[in-house]
Amino acid sequence: MKALFFLLCTTFSSVLNAQDHFSTPFQQINNEVQSHSEAYGNLKTATETIGHRLTGSEHGAKAEAYAFNLLKSYGYDVRYQPFEVESWSRLSNETKVGDSPGSLKKITSVTLAHSPVKVQVTAELIDLGNGLESDYQQDGGKVKGKIALVYLGILPSSPEHTPQLHRSEKAAIATKYGAAGIIIINGVKGGVLLTGTASVTGKLIPIPAVCIGLENGMRLKAALRNKAQFASLNMTNFSGMIKARNVIATIRGNTLPEEKMVLGAHLDSWDLATGAIDNGIGAFAIIDMARTFKKLNLSTSRTLEFVLFMGEEQGLLGSKAYLAEARNNQTLDQLRFMLNYDMTNNPKGFSSSRKEMEALFTEWGAQITSLDTGFKNIFYAGAGLHSDHQPFLLEGIPTGGGAAAELPNQAGLYYHSNGDTFRLVDEQGLKNTVRFSAMLAYALANTPEIPVRRQSEEALKIFLQENDLETPLRIAGEWRW
Repeated sequence: MKALFFLLCTTFSSVLNAQDHFSTPFQQINNEVQSHSEAYGNLKTATETIGHRLTGSEHGAKAEAYAFNLLKSYGYDVRYQPFEVESWSRLSNETKVGDSPGSLKKITSVTLAHSPVKVQVTAELIDLGNGLESDYQQDGGKVKGKIALVYLGILPSSPEHTPQLHRSEKAAIATKYGAAGIIIINGVKGGVLLTGTASVTGKLIPIPAVCIGLENGMRLKAALRNKAQFASLNMTNFSGMIKARNVIATIRGNTLPEEKMVLGAHLDSWDLATGAIDNGIGAFAIIDMARTFKKLNLSTSRTLEFVLFMGEEQGLLGSKAYLAEARNNQTLDQLRFMLNYDMTNNPKGFSSSRKEMEALFTEWGAQITSLDTGFKNIFYAGAGLHSDHQPFLLEGIPTGGGAAAELPNQAGLYYHSNGDTFRLVDEQGLKNTVRFSAMLAYALANTPEIPVRRQSEEALKIFLQENDLETPLRIAGEWRW
Protein backbone atom coordinates (compact mmCIF):
# COMPACT_ATOMS: atom_id res chain seq x y z
CA MET A 1 0.00 0.00 0.00
CA LYS A 2 2.81 2.40 0.91
CA ALA A 3 4.55 1.60 -2.38
CA LEU A 4 1.34 2.29 -4.30
CA PHE A 5 0.81 5.55 -2.40
CA PHE A 6 4.39 6.58 -3.16
CA LEU A 7 3.94 5.71 -6.83
CA LEU A 8 0.71 7.72 -7.07
CA CYS A 9 2.27 10.73 -5.34
CA THR A 10 5.35 10.53 -7.53
CA THR A 11 3.23 10.24 -10.66
CA PHE A 12 1.04 13.17 -9.60
CA SER A 13 4.12 15.25 -8.76
CA SER A 14 5.67 14.46 -12.13
CA VAL A 15 2.50 15.44 -13.94
CA LEU A 16 2.27 18.67 -11.90
CA ASN A 17 5.88 19.52 -12.66
CA ALA A 18 5.40 18.80 -16.34
CA GLN A 19 2.25 20.88 -16.46
CA ASP A 20 3.77 23.79 -14.57
CA HIS A 21 7.22 23.92 -16.08
CA PHE A 22 7.42 27.32 -17.74
CA SER A 23 11.15 27.58 -18.46
CA THR A 24 10.74 28.66 -22.09
CA PRO A 25 8.23 31.52 -21.57
CA PHE A 26 10.08 32.58 -18.40
CA GLN A 27 13.31 32.82 -20.42
CA GLN A 28 11.53 34.82 -23.12
CA ILE A 29 10.08 37.22 -20.55
CA ASN A 30 13.46 37.58 -18.87
CA ASN A 31 15.28 38.41 -22.11
CA GLU A 32 12.61 40.82 -23.33
CA VAL A 33 12.41 42.85 -20.13
CA GLN A 34 16.15 42.96 -19.53
CA SER A 35 16.79 44.17 -23.08
CA HIS A 36 13.74 46.24 -23.98
CA SER A 37 11.81 47.33 -20.88
CA GLU A 38 10.19 50.75 -21.27
CA ALA A 39 9.00 51.15 -17.67
CA TYR A 40 11.84 53.43 -16.52
CA GLY A 41 11.62 55.73 -19.53
CA ASN A 42 7.81 55.90 -19.45
CA LEU A 43 7.82 56.78 -15.75
CA LYS A 44 10.47 59.44 -16.30
CA THR A 45 8.37 61.01 -19.05
CA ALA A 46 5.26 60.93 -16.88
CA THR A 47 6.95 62.66 -13.94
CA GLU A 48 8.41 65.33 -16.23
CA THR A 49 5.32 66.05 -18.34
CA ILE A 50 2.40 65.29 -16.02
CA GLY A 51 3.76 65.91 -12.53
CA HIS A 52 1.55 64.59 -9.75
CA ARG A 53 -1.41 62.33 -10.52
CA LEU A 54 -4.06 63.43 -8.01
CA THR A 55 -7.42 61.78 -8.67
CA GLY A 56 -10.00 64.19 -10.04
CA SER A 57 -7.44 66.82 -11.02
CA GLU A 58 -6.31 67.86 -14.49
CA HIS A 59 -3.03 66.04 -13.77
CA GLY A 60 -4.95 62.89 -12.87
CA ALA A 61 -6.88 62.99 -16.14
CA LYS A 62 -3.62 63.41 -18.06
CA ALA A 63 -2.17 60.37 -16.30
CA GLU A 64 -5.24 58.29 -17.20
CA ALA A 65 -4.89 59.28 -20.85
CA TYR A 66 -1.13 58.65 -20.82
CA ALA A 67 -1.61 55.09 -19.51
CA PHE A 68 -4.50 54.47 -21.92
CA ASN A 69 -2.45 55.59 -24.95
CA LEU A 70 0.60 53.59 -23.92
CA LEU A 71 -1.41 50.39 -23.62
CA LYS A 72 -3.17 51.11 -26.91
CA SER A 73 0.19 51.63 -28.62
CA TYR A 74 1.18 48.14 -27.46
CA GLY A 75 -1.77 46.66 -29.34
CA TYR A 76 -4.42 46.38 -26.64
CA ASP A 77 -8.11 47.07 -26.89
CA VAL A 78 -8.08 49.38 -23.86
CA ARG A 79 -11.09 50.64 -21.98
CA TYR A 80 -11.75 53.27 -19.38
CA GLN A 81 -13.82 52.33 -16.37
CA PRO A 82 -15.28 55.69 -15.30
CA PHE A 83 -16.53 56.30 -11.81
CA GLU A 84 -17.87 59.32 -9.97
CA VAL A 85 -17.16 59.70 -6.29
CA GLU A 86 -16.80 62.31 -3.61
CA SER A 87 -13.19 63.39 -3.52
CA TRP A 88 -10.99 65.81 -1.59
CA SER A 89 -8.13 68.25 -2.16
CA ARG A 90 -6.37 70.85 -0.02
CA LEU A 91 -6.70 74.61 -0.52
CA SER A 92 -5.10 76.41 2.45
CA ASN A 93 -3.61 75.47 5.79
CA GLU A 94 -2.02 77.25 8.76
CA THR A 95 -0.86 75.54 11.93
CA LYS A 96 0.37 77.51 14.95
CA VAL A 97 1.67 76.35 18.34
CA GLY A 98 2.81 78.00 21.55
CA ASP A 99 2.55 78.03 25.36
CA SER A 100 -0.51 80.28 25.42
CA PRO A 101 -3.37 81.00 23.01
CA GLY A 102 -2.06 84.55 22.61
CA SER A 103 1.51 83.65 21.67
CA LEU A 104 1.10 81.06 18.92
CA LYS A 105 3.71 80.84 16.16
CA LYS A 106 3.34 79.22 12.76
CA ILE A 107 5.04 75.89 12.09
CA THR A 108 5.30 74.02 8.82
CA SER A 109 2.54 71.46 8.33
CA VAL A 110 0.48 69.71 5.69
CA THR A 111 -3.24 68.96 5.84
CA LEU A 112 -4.20 65.30 5.91
CA ALA A 113 -6.82 64.30 3.38
CA HIS A 114 -10.52 64.29 4.24
CA SER A 115 -10.12 66.95 6.89
CA PRO A 116 -13.16 69.28 7.04
CA VAL A 117 -13.88 71.74 4.23
CA LYS A 118 -13.44 74.75 6.50
CA VAL A 119 -12.43 74.73 10.13
CA GLN A 120 -10.56 76.82 12.68
CA VAL A 121 -9.78 75.30 16.06
CA THR A 122 -7.63 76.67 18.88
CA ALA A 123 -7.22 74.41 21.89
CA GLU A 124 -4.79 72.91 24.36
CA LEU A 125 -2.49 70.15 23.14
CA ILE A 126 -2.54 66.71 24.77
CA ASP A 127 0.28 64.23 24.13
CA LEU A 128 -1.32 60.87 23.26
CA GLY A 129 1.89 59.00 22.49
CA ASN A 130 1.33 56.48 19.69
CA GLY A 131 -2.34 57.42 19.38
CA LEU A 132 -3.60 53.94 20.21
CA GLU A 133 -6.86 53.21 22.02
CA SER A 134 -4.87 52.31 25.14
CA ASP A 135 -3.23 55.77 25.11
CA TYR A 136 -6.65 57.43 25.19
CA GLN A 137 -7.88 55.11 27.93
CA GLN A 138 -4.87 56.05 30.07
CA ASP A 139 -5.55 59.72 29.31
CA GLY A 140 -8.86 59.38 31.16
CA GLY A 141 -10.82 61.67 28.86
CA LYS A 142 -8.66 64.80 29.23
CA VAL A 143 -8.32 65.06 25.43
CA LYS A 144 -12.01 65.85 24.98
CA GLY A 145 -12.30 69.25 23.29
CA LYS A 146 -8.52 69.48 22.95
CA ILE A 147 -6.03 68.69 20.16
CA ALA A 148 -4.31 65.30 20.22
CA LEU A 149 -0.61 65.10 19.44
CA VAL A 150 0.35 61.59 18.24
CA TYR A 151 3.30 59.88 16.61
CA LEU A 152 2.81 58.49 13.11
CA GLY A 153 4.35 55.07 13.69
CA ILE A 154 5.58 53.66 16.99
CA LEU A 155 7.70 55.77 19.31
CA PRO A 156 11.21 54.30 19.79
CA SER A 157 10.56 54.03 23.55
CA SER A 158 7.45 51.88 23.04
CA PRO A 159 7.23 48.36 24.51
CA GLU A 160 7.92 45.41 22.23
CA HIS A 161 4.92 44.24 20.19
CA THR A 162 3.18 47.62 20.40
CA PRO A 163 0.58 47.52 17.61
CA GLN A 164 0.97 49.91 14.69
CA LEU A 165 -2.10 51.57 13.25
CA HIS A 166 -2.65 53.52 10.04
CA ARG A 167 -2.88 57.30 10.36
CA SER A 168 -6.57 57.14 9.45
CA GLU A 169 -7.22 54.71 12.30
CA LYS A 170 -5.42 57.05 14.70
CA ALA A 171 -7.61 59.92 13.52
CA ALA A 172 -10.71 57.75 14.00
CA ILE A 173 -9.69 56.97 17.60
CA ALA A 174 -9.03 60.67 18.32
CA THR A 175 -12.50 61.47 17.01
CA LYS A 176 -14.05 58.70 19.10
CA TYR A 177 -12.60 60.16 22.30
CA GLY A 178 -13.78 63.68 21.55
CA ALA A 179 -10.59 65.39 20.37
CA ALA A 180 -11.13 68.69 18.60
CA GLY A 181 -8.23 68.02 16.20
CA ILE A 182 -5.20 65.85 15.69
CA ILE A 183 -1.57 66.65 14.90
CA ILE A 184 0.46 63.68 13.67
CA ILE A 185 4.27 63.71 13.94
CA ASN A 186 6.13 62.24 10.97
CA GLY A 187 9.00 59.93 11.97
CA VAL A 188 11.50 61.05 9.30
CA LYS A 189 14.36 63.42 10.12
CA GLY A 190 14.85 66.66 8.24
CA GLY A 191 11.39 68.18 8.50
CA VAL A 192 9.91 65.84 5.89
CA LEU A 193 6.13 66.19 5.75
CA LEU A 194 3.78 63.33 4.97
CA THR A 195 0.34 63.56 3.47
CA GLY A 196 -2.33 60.91 2.98
CA THR A 197 -5.85 60.29 4.11
CA ALA A 198 -6.96 60.66 7.72
CA SER A 199 -10.24 58.92 6.96
CA VAL A 200 -10.93 55.21 7.31
CA THR A 201 -14.00 55.51 5.07
CA GLY A 202 -12.78 57.85 2.32
CA LYS A 203 -15.30 60.45 3.48
CA LEU A 204 -14.81 63.70 5.43
CA ILE A 205 -13.82 63.38 9.07
CA PRO A 206 -15.27 65.82 11.64
CA ILE A 207 -11.95 67.12 13.01
CA PRO A 208 -8.95 68.79 11.34
CA ALA A 209 -5.87 66.61 10.92
CA VAL A 210 -2.36 67.76 10.01
CA CYS A 211 1.14 66.32 9.84
CA ILE A 212 4.22 68.10 11.16
CA GLY A 213 7.91 67.28 10.93
CA LEU A 214 9.78 65.07 13.39
CA GLU A 215 11.89 67.84 14.88
CA ASN A 216 8.95 70.18 15.53
CA GLY A 217 6.93 67.31 16.91
CA MET A 218 9.57 66.14 19.37
CA ARG A 219 10.12 69.72 20.55
CA LEU A 220 6.40 69.95 21.26
CA LYS A 221 6.45 66.67 23.17
CA ALA A 222 9.38 67.92 25.27
CA ALA A 223 7.68 71.28 25.94
CA LEU A 224 4.51 69.51 27.09
CA ARG A 225 6.44 67.78 29.85
CA ASN A 226 7.11 71.17 31.45
CA LYS A 227 4.21 73.42 30.53
CA ALA A 228 0.84 73.41 28.81
CA GLN A 229 0.99 73.96 25.05
CA PHE A 230 -1.70 75.16 22.66
CA ALA A 231 -2.29 74.87 18.94
CA SER A 232 -4.39 76.50 16.25
CA LEU A 233 -5.49 74.55 13.17
CA ASN A 234 -6.92 76.77 10.44
CA MET A 235 -7.70 75.24 7.04
CA THR A 236 -9.91 75.23 3.98
CA ASN A 237 -10.28 72.26 1.65
CA PHE A 238 -12.36 71.11 -1.31
CA SER A 239 -14.73 68.19 -1.13
CA GLY A 240 -17.13 67.31 -3.89
CA MET A 241 -18.03 64.88 -6.63
CA ILE A 242 -15.25 64.23 -9.12
CA LYS A 243 -14.90 61.99 -12.15
CA ALA A 244 -12.03 59.56 -12.59
CA ARG A 245 -11.24 56.51 -14.72
CA ASN A 246 -9.57 53.20 -14.13
CA VAL A 247 -7.63 52.04 -17.19
CA ILE A 248 -8.02 48.37 -18.19
CA ALA A 249 -6.27 46.27 -20.84
CA THR A 250 -7.30 42.64 -21.32
CA ILE A 251 -5.86 39.43 -22.72
CA ARG A 252 -8.76 37.02 -23.10
CA GLY A 253 -8.10 33.48 -22.00
CA ASN A 254 -8.19 30.82 -24.70
CA THR A 255 -9.48 27.82 -22.69
CA LEU A 256 -10.73 29.29 -19.37
CA PRO A 257 -11.86 32.77 -20.43
CA GLU A 258 -14.40 33.08 -17.59
CA GLU A 259 -11.63 32.75 -15.00
CA LYS A 260 -10.01 36.13 -14.52
CA MET A 261 -6.64 37.17 -13.10
CA VAL A 262 -6.26 40.84 -12.13
CA LEU A 263 -2.84 42.53 -12.19
CA GLY A 264 -3.41 45.86 -10.48
CA ALA A 265 -1.59 48.97 -9.33
CA HIS A 266 -2.78 52.44 -8.48
CA LEU A 267 -1.88 55.10 -10.98
CA ASP A 268 -2.87 58.08 -8.82
CA SER A 269 -0.56 59.89 -6.41
CA TRP A 270 -0.69 62.68 -3.88
CA ASP A 271 0.12 66.19 -5.03
CA LEU A 272 3.18 67.13 -2.95
CA ALA A 273 5.54 65.62 -5.55
CA THR A 274 5.35 63.37 -8.61
CA GLY A 275 4.66 60.05 -6.87
CA ALA A 276 7.53 58.27 -8.60
CA ILE A 277 7.76 55.60 -5.90
CA ASP A 278 4.15 55.74 -4.68
CA ASN A 279 3.03 54.42 -6.99
CA GLY A 280 4.83 55.20 -10.22
CA ILE A 281 7.03 52.13 -9.94
CA GLY A 282 4.01 49.85 -9.45
CA ALA A 283 1.80 51.39 -12.13
CA PHE A 284 4.47 51.57 -14.80
CA ALA A 285 5.63 48.04 -13.95
CA ILE A 286 2.08 46.84 -14.71
CA ILE A 287 2.08 48.74 -18.01
CA ASP A 288 5.40 47.18 -18.97
CA MET A 289 4.17 43.70 -18.03
CA ALA A 290 1.32 44.28 -20.47
CA ARG A 291 3.81 45.44 -23.13
CA THR A 292 5.90 42.31 -22.57
CA PHE A 293 2.93 39.96 -23.03
CA LYS A 294 2.01 41.64 -26.33
CA LYS A 295 5.58 41.85 -27.61
CA LEU A 296 6.07 38.12 -27.02
CA ASN A 297 2.55 37.26 -28.16
CA LEU A 298 2.03 35.25 -24.97
CA SER A 299 -1.31 33.48 -24.76
CA THR A 300 -3.02 32.50 -21.53
CA SER A 301 -5.58 29.91 -20.52
CA ARG A 302 -7.30 32.37 -18.16
CA THR A 303 -8.24 35.95 -18.90
CA LEU A 304 -5.65 38.44 -17.72
CA GLU A 305 -6.61 42.04 -16.91
CA PHE A 306 -4.01 44.76 -16.40
CA VAL A 307 -5.74 47.43 -14.28
CA LEU A 308 -4.51 50.91 -13.40
CA PHE A 309 -6.66 52.09 -10.50
CA MET A 310 -7.31 55.73 -9.69
CA GLY A 311 -8.35 57.03 -6.28
CA GLU A 312 -6.37 54.58 -4.14
CA GLU A 313 -4.87 57.38 -2.08
CA GLN A 314 -8.29 58.83 -1.27
CA GLY A 315 -9.88 55.63 -0.03
CA LEU A 316 -9.34 52.78 -2.55
CA LEU A 317 -11.95 54.44 -4.75
CA GLY A 318 -10.97 52.87 -8.08
CA SER A 319 -10.64 49.31 -6.81
CA LYS A 320 -13.96 49.64 -4.99
CA ALA A 321 -15.53 50.83 -8.27
CA TYR A 322 -14.01 47.83 -10.08
CA LEU A 323 -15.53 45.43 -7.52
CA ALA A 324 -18.86 47.26 -7.59
CA GLU A 325 -19.09 46.67 -11.35
CA ALA A 326 -18.25 42.98 -10.91
CA ARG A 327 -20.86 42.73 -8.17
CA ASN A 328 -23.49 44.38 -10.35
CA ASN A 329 -22.59 42.08 -13.25
CA GLN A 330 -22.63 39.06 -10.92
CA THR A 331 -19.10 38.12 -12.01
CA LEU A 332 -17.31 38.16 -8.63
CA ASP A 333 -16.82 34.40 -8.75
CA GLN A 334 -14.91 34.79 -12.02
CA LEU A 335 -12.16 36.68 -10.17
CA ARG A 336 -9.74 33.90 -9.30
CA PHE A 337 -6.74 35.96 -8.16
CA MET A 338 -5.61 39.56 -7.70
CA LEU A 339 -1.91 40.52 -7.81
CA ASN A 340 -1.34 44.02 -6.40
CA TYR A 341 1.75 46.17 -6.99
CA ASP A 342 1.94 49.13 -4.62
CA MET A 343 5.47 50.48 -4.19
CA THR A 344 6.83 47.04 -5.16
CA ASN A 345 10.49 47.15 -6.17
CA ASN A 346 12.97 44.36 -6.83
CA PRO A 347 11.00 41.52 -5.18
CA LYS A 348 12.96 38.51 -3.92
CA GLY A 349 9.97 36.19 -3.87
CA PHE A 350 6.18 36.03 -3.95
CA SER A 351 3.45 36.60 -1.40
CA SER A 352 -0.14 35.50 -1.13
CA SER A 353 -3.01 35.95 1.26
CA ARG A 354 -3.49 32.20 1.01
CA LYS A 355 -0.83 29.85 2.37
CA GLU A 356 -2.14 27.11 0.07
CA MET A 357 -0.29 28.85 -2.77
CA GLU A 358 3.15 28.16 -1.33
CA ALA A 359 3.83 24.97 -3.29
CA LEU A 360 3.00 26.50 -6.67
CA PHE A 361 4.64 29.86 -5.99
CA THR A 362 7.88 28.29 -4.83
CA GLU A 363 7.79 25.78 -7.72
CA TRP A 364 7.67 28.69 -10.15
CA GLY A 365 10.14 30.66 -8.05
CA ALA A 366 12.68 27.84 -8.35
CA GLN A 367 12.41 28.10 -12.12
CA ILE A 368 13.03 31.86 -11.88
CA THR A 369 16.03 31.32 -9.59
CA SER A 370 17.58 29.15 -12.30
CA LEU A 371 17.52 32.26 -14.51
CA ASP A 372 18.63 34.74 -11.84
CA THR A 373 20.05 33.77 -8.45
CA GLY A 374 19.20 37.25 -7.20
CA PHE A 375 15.64 36.00 -6.90
CA LYS A 376 15.69 34.22 -3.52
CA ASN A 377 12.37 32.40 -3.89
CA ILE A 378 11.01 33.71 -0.59
CA PHE A 379 7.37 32.99 0.12
CA TYR A 380 5.22 35.01 2.51
CA ALA A 381 1.63 34.17 3.45
CA GLY A 382 -0.46 36.78 5.18
CA ALA A 383 -2.93 39.59 4.74
CA GLY A 384 -2.96 43.33 5.38
CA LEU A 385 -5.03 46.35 4.43
CA HIS A 386 -4.77 49.85 2.95
CA SER A 387 -4.08 49.20 -0.71
CA ASP A 388 -6.10 48.15 -3.75
CA HIS A 389 -6.00 44.46 -2.83
CA GLN A 390 -8.21 45.22 0.20
CA PRO A 391 -11.61 45.32 -1.58
CA PHE A 392 -10.72 42.03 -3.30
CA LEU A 393 -9.60 40.51 0.01
CA LEU A 394 -12.89 41.52 1.66
CA GLU A 395 -14.77 39.70 -1.09
CA GLY A 396 -12.84 36.53 -0.27
CA ILE A 397 -10.74 36.71 -3.45
CA PRO A 398 -7.13 35.43 -3.12
CA THR A 399 -4.52 38.18 -3.41
CA GLY A 400 -0.77 38.34 -3.72
CA GLY A 401 2.23 40.03 -5.27
CA GLY A 402 5.94 40.46 -4.64
CA ALA A 403 7.65 39.46 -1.39
CA ALA A 404 10.78 40.81 0.30
CA ALA A 405 10.78 43.81 -2.02
CA GLU A 406 13.30 46.57 -1.37
CA LEU A 407 12.68 50.25 -2.00
CA PRO A 408 15.66 51.96 -3.65
CA ASN A 409 17.65 54.94 -2.40
CA GLN A 410 16.00 55.07 1.05
CA ALA A 411 12.76 55.91 -0.73
CA GLY A 412 10.67 54.80 2.25
CA LEU A 413 11.69 57.97 4.04
CA TYR A 414 9.87 60.04 1.41
CA TYR A 415 6.59 58.12 1.41
CA HIS A 416 3.68 60.51 0.67
CA SER A 417 6.07 63.47 0.87
CA ASN A 418 7.45 66.24 -1.30
CA GLY A 419 10.59 64.12 -1.73
CA ASP A 420 8.89 61.36 -3.76
CA THR A 421 10.51 62.22 -7.10
CA PHE A 422 12.04 60.32 -10.01
CA ARG A 423 15.58 60.58 -8.57
CA LEU A 424 14.62 57.77 -6.18
CA VAL A 425 13.79 55.24 -8.92
CA ASP A 426 16.24 52.42 -9.66
CA GLU A 427 16.05 51.15 -13.24
CA GLN A 428 17.19 47.58 -12.59
CA GLY A 429 14.95 47.26 -9.54
CA LEU A 430 12.01 48.32 -11.69
CA LYS A 431 12.99 45.80 -14.39
CA ASN A 432 13.15 43.07 -11.77
CA THR A 433 9.60 43.87 -10.66
CA VAL A 434 8.42 43.65 -14.27
CA ARG A 435 10.14 40.41 -15.24
CA PHE A 436 9.55 38.39 -12.07
CA SER A 437 5.95 39.54 -11.78
CA ALA A 438 5.20 38.91 -15.44
CA MET A 439 6.48 35.36 -14.93
CA LEU A 440 4.20 34.90 -11.92
CA ALA A 441 1.22 36.29 -13.85
CA TYR A 442 1.93 34.00 -16.81
CA ALA A 443 2.16 30.95 -14.55
CA LEU A 444 -1.04 31.79 -12.65
CA ALA A 445 -2.89 32.38 -15.90
CA ASN A 446 -1.76 29.03 -17.33
CA THR A 447 -1.47 26.56 -14.45
CA PRO A 448 -4.04 23.75 -14.87
CA GLU A 449 -5.54 24.25 -11.42
CA ILE A 450 -5.35 27.06 -8.86
CA PRO A 451 -5.74 25.43 -5.43
CA VAL A 452 -7.73 28.27 -3.85
CA ARG A 453 -11.08 29.84 -4.62
CA ARG A 454 -13.15 32.69 -3.32
CA GLN A 455 -13.84 32.20 0.38
CA SER A 456 -17.29 31.84 1.90
CA GLU A 457 -18.41 34.51 4.37
CA GLU A 458 -17.72 32.29 7.38
CA ALA A 459 -14.30 31.20 6.09
CA LEU A 460 -13.44 34.83 5.32
CA LYS A 461 -14.42 35.94 8.84
CA ILE A 462 -12.12 33.34 10.40
CA PHE A 463 -9.33 34.20 7.96
CA LEU A 464 -9.50 37.92 8.80
CA GLN A 465 -9.48 37.18 12.53
CA GLU A 466 -6.48 34.87 12.13
CA ASN A 467 -4.65 37.72 10.39
CA ASP A 468 -5.49 40.24 13.18
CA LEU A 469 -7.64 42.35 10.87
CA GLU A 470 -10.87 42.45 12.88
CA THR A 471 -9.83 45.45 15.00
CA PRO A 472 -8.72 47.75 12.13
CA LEU A 473 -11.78 46.73 10.10
CA ARG A 474 -14.05 47.55 13.05
CA ILE A 475 -12.37 50.95 13.39
CA ALA A 476 -12.98 51.51 9.66
CA GLY A 477 -16.61 50.40 9.94
CA GLU A 478 -15.98 47.56 7.49
CA TRP A 479 -16.46 44.61 9.81
CA ARG A 480 -19.73 43.09 8.62
CA TRP A 481 -19.96 40.07 10.90
